[in-house]
Amino acid sequence: MTIMATKFTPEVLLSAPRRSAAVPNSTGTLALFTVSQYSFESHSRKYAVKVLDIKSRLSTQLFDDQTYTEPTWVSDTEFVILKNGDSTTSLLVADATKPGSDPYEITSFNASLSNIKAKDIGNDTIAFACTAPTTTSGELLNEADEKTPHSTGKVYDCLFVRHWDSYVSKNTKQGLFYGALKKEGEKFKLQDPGLVNALAGTELECPVPPFGDVSDYDIGKEGLVFVSKDPKLNPALWTKTDLYYVPLKTFTESKPPFPQVVKTGELQGYTGVPVFSHSGTKVAFKRMRNKQYESDKWRLLLIPDIKDLSNVQEFYKTKDGEGGWDLRPEGIVWSNDDEELYVTAEKEGRQILFKLPSSPLKATELPQPLTKDGAIGDFHNLSKDDDRLFFTSTSLIDNSAYSIIDPKSKEQGLISSSSKEGKSFGLTKRQVAEFWFKGAGDYQVHALVMKPSNFDPKKKYPLAFLVHGGPQGAWGESWSTRWNPAIFAEQGYVAVMPNPTGSTGYGQAFTDAIAKDWGGRPYNDLVNCFEHIAENIPFIDTTNAVALGASYGGYMMNWIQGHPLGRKFKALVCHDGIFSTMSNWSTEELFFPIHDFGGVLWKHRDNYARWDPAAFVGEWATPQLIIHSELDYRLPISEGLAAFNALQTRGVESRILIFPDENHWVLKPENSLQWHKEVLAWINKYTGLDTTGLSGATKNLRID
Repeated sequence: MTIMATKFTPEVLLSAPRRSAAVPNSTGTLALFTVSQYSFESHSRKYAVKVLDIKSRLSTQLFDDQTYTEPTWVSDTEFVILKNGDSTTSLLVADATKPGSDPYEITSFNASLSNIKAKDIGNDTIAFACTAPTTTSGELLNEADEKTPHSTGKVYDCLFVRHWDSYVSKNTKQGLFYGALKKEGEKFKLQDPGLVNALAGTELECPVPPFGDVSDYDIGKEGLVFVSKDPKLNPALWTKTDLYYVPLKTFTESKPPFPQVVKTGELQGYTGVPVFSHSGTKVAFKRMRNKQYESDKWRLLLIPDIKDLSNVQEFYKTKDGEGGWDLRPEGIVWSNDDEELYVTAEKEGRQILFKLPSSPLKATELPQPLTKDGAIGDFHNLSKDDDRLFFTSTSLIDNSAYSIIDPKSKEQGLISSSSKEGKSFGLTKRQVAEFWFKGAGDYQVHALVMKPSNFDPKKKYPLAFLVHGGPQGAWGESWSTRWNPAIFAEQGYVAVMPNPTGSTGYGQAFTDAIAKDWGGRPYNDLVNCFEHIAENIPFIDTTNAVALGASYGGYMMNWIQGHPLGRKFKALVCHDGIFSTMSNWSTEELFFPIHDFGGVLWKHRDNYARWDPAAFVGEWATPQLIIHSELDYRLPISEGLAAFNALQTRGVESRILIFPDENHWVLKPENSLQWHKEVLAWINKYTGLDTTGLSGATKNLRID
């Protein structure tokens, strides 16, 4: 029986089980995943490692120890798992067919290991790799041995000073370690010399901070490939990361060869997701061209022979350098016979799975789409003997689904849905819609729509106008626990999510067009969207509308405040937005403003000043909620405080919510619940919807 929520509230959203991606074993019979769930009654989190029987579609709990992380297959039934202590990590082995049995320990380390991978490389050997913080000499760092200084001052003579949500340590970086596991009797043993740092003696680091993960490297029969920042360039000014190769035969080499850089000609930007072929002789990966632009188009690349790094081939290469495929490949998986590649790419609000020949010489036609809806995340070969793919996906109504697809027939079957395809939340596909409207120029713009579950087309509903961040990002048919359109819809709004100029998934030219035009085309696209709704969608009441946005969306709330569109809304919500583009150099990744505003501030001041919301504060008049976090070093809290100061000084009804312990995203469940209650109470107050139980302090506010 499906247990269904009576109403999809913030509590339901935040306390729903959160499943990881599931990974099948080599025979395609079992899949490992983890699940966590927060309780607002006990104010605690539950966690479990589970195994899914793919045939029966039933899952079994294996462990509920929250220190057990990253279950990774090493045989058809056995998997390694990390047990994390305060400053130690144990490498354990468990059997997925023996729930309730205790795992055994291979070894333990006085260090914090993460991002593990394991691969059978023959000769009864499992190649094992992981990342971990290192000392300046490249050894595993034991954080318990670190001495706490008596002073707290931090001194820097180079960038970064801080990155994302933490101050950068000059003495610590991430190393990439490898080793070999072999069975001795019935148990796996880590072979001598243990774990070896492939990056020792170099200036390289993997994964790339702050968001690098296990996809930043891969292991195969011929060694390691990994991504690292170019150590010769200032990381705050340049995005350039390179692919490196370390030849290994046994993964027991005590002194690894020095990493060899893979040169890619004019492609000098970010590098990502290197993946060895099943044969271990080829590597597919992706790279951007511009080394100062984080949202450039990814290009798909191939090394046909890992022993010949001089031969790197680009898929869909064109003479003008723009590339013949106008989408951005994300994940990469090889077919079992290595003859095809499967890649995911964003297209018009969906994250779609595509297939193409694995050789650029044979890829004469654009990749063929295999799926149409939702957002596909991780995906894997179902088994070594089955050419189907196993993938994890989400949608606007479902927070986690596991499915199987046949790349030849495109036949797709659902194996497991955490929310019973939205039924547990009381959500259905009927609530999701979309429309296109004329943009500010000779182009069409796309918008997604989320309607209430009790939607009646004969009624009128207030509008929740949601502006995404990035700015090079997009609203999509995917699940979110931070900005979930269904939360607004179930309050009684019709949520509209436009993807204006600068959005991804609509061609690179559309994405690039926002540069040096932050408050121009994107703003006018949003004006046109609002007018289109007013003229063409009778069930949306644009006279009773609110607008909300975060990051660039927060910038746009401040920009809208000073322009005519701001008077169309009864209330605004700005989360971690920019108050003044003139102060944007307080950010950490300086390559971002350098690219988006056409250069450095002192040479291109007009570009920064042109799109400065602070220049139009004299027009601010719409009630506005400001939310900002003190650990947000991407857009420091001074931006939120300045906006609130301006609103208060002008006498505009306003409110500020500050989180001392959150970054650019509000992630802690209790904080997230407060965020949702404050946001919903604020907008509901001005649209006349119910504010009961949302924010106790909001009832004291008064509309004059």
